[in-house]
Amino acid sequence: MEKNYSDCPLEYAMEILGGKWKIKIIWTIYTKKIIRFNSLKRELPGITDLMLSKILKILVENNIVERVQFNEIPPHVEYSLTENGKNLVESLSNIRQWVSEQN
Repeated sequence: MEKNYSDCPLEYAMEILGGKWKIKIIWTIYTKKIIRFNSLKRELPGITDLMLSKILKILVENNIVERVQFNEIPPHVEYSLTENGKNLVESLSNIRQWVSEQN
């Protein structure tokens, strides 16, 4: 059953961005520009390979993160933010400023 977010579009954003790791992953990729899986994992102490893979897949499906696979020897994958992801970080920066003003 498809969800209807017309009453509150922020519900859609929270569904995509909610949870312990998603914002941390997005911010880490933003600060590093391009990062490989193992480097990203090292930046996020406590995250499992399975959880990181699952979240990256969700972020790729939602056009926030780009995944580029290099079929070289050794093969590797790099992650970066899409334009959509960069726009998201700009929006999150406004929220970050709002939170700072509350303290």
